[in-house]
Amino acid sequence: MARFTLPRDLYHGKGSLEEIKNLKGKKAIVVVGGGSMKRFGFLDRVVSYLKEAGLEVKLFEGVEPDPSVETVMKGAQMMREFEPDWIVAIGGGSPIDAAKAMWAFYEYPDTTFEDLCIPFNFPTLRTKAQFCAIPSTSGTATEVTAFSVITDYNKGIKYPLADFNITPDVAIVDPDLAETMPKKLTAHTGMDAITHAMEAYVSTLHCDYTDPLALHAIKMIHNDLIDSYNGDMAARDRMHNAQCLAGMAFSNALLGIVHSMAHKTGAAYSGGHIVHGCANAMYLPKVIKFNAKDAEAAKRYGEIARFIGLEGSSNEELVDALIAEIRSMNKKLDIPTCIKEYEGGIIDEAEFNDKLAAVAELAVGDACTGSNPRAITPAEMEKLLTCCYYDKEVDF
Repeated sequence: MARFTLPRDLYHGKGSLEEIKNLKGKKAIVVVGGGSMKRFGFLDRVVSYLKEAGLEVKLFEGVEPDPSVETVMKGAQMMREFEPDWIVAIGGGSPIDAAKAMWAFYEYPDTTFEDLCIPFNFPTLRTKAQFCAIPSTSGTATEVTAFSVITDYNKGIKYPLADFNITPDVAIVDPDLAETMPKKLTAHTGMDAITHAMEAYVSTLHCDYTDPLALHAIKMIHNDLIDSYNGDMAARDRMHNAQCLAGMAFSNALLGIVHSMAHKTGAAYSGGHIVHGCANAMYLPKVIKFNAKDAEAAKRYGEIARFIGLEGSSNEELVDALIAEIRSMNKKLDIPTCIKEYEGGIIDEAEFNDKLAAVAELAVGDACTGSNPRAITPAEMEKLLTCCYYDKEVDF
């Protein structure tokens, strides 16, 4: 038996933010990030709509780009004091992910972060509050997923939390918010989205319900991401839908080792964080080559290639064409080919190699590894990460 879970209600299209007016409740806490939603007026509109709906409103502001365990605990404490029956998260993936984790600690103050790190081990939620997610970026799709990524800065590890309990009740996918994204963020979130869809399509848990969502999302992103990056707002609006479709696919089919590697390299190095979407973009071509040693994965990558109009007379040729196409997209989006080139070389080579074995071990143990189409050992993960650092050919 398999399961397919999405928000109960998803409102989409320009102006759908106004649906906030129809939430029924007494109190709402609004979780938001660093200020862009306030600068562009969306936060004020959300607060105004909630008050129009008759709810008392409190703000939790300042969620950082990679939300920390400490931020989650502070938010949960505010929720326990305020006792909202709606949690409304607006912004990029970070405030929505943080709010999902806060939700668990609000409803279950005695649970531990270690408990939640075990995949699909959350307690039953909605005993105190429901959840509404409003994304402003076109990539994470956390508004429709059973996932949240929280960073433990003391350990230098990003934890993917996974449980169908944290799939939001309401998602509002209004492209007006996405039109505020800067160019670099548009690139990184877009490649995050196409990685979600491709990993979902080849996942060991893919099914008839997830496959069409993944394929259509891939085609949309392939068609629209470059134009969106270059300022075409009609393409930007379509990307907001595409990333959401990709999220529906991967939330139910799960992911693979591109995400395992991105999670475990993201906060591992003293030179700075590797932005999640950029990490996915750099690693995806290498992982496709690695996974394509598995015949079924190669066949499915070939189906993706054909679906977006690439040519090849065999699965091997189609896989190579798909890899070349992703590398071409990365180049057009000004995304580096490897970790060594990332942000001008901020990830020190010696530190990368010193930490290689430990990072590889953590990546193999990541929650996303289990649904990857080809099994991987820590030794193979070390080789794969090395290929991603130096842009070496994957030949194993």
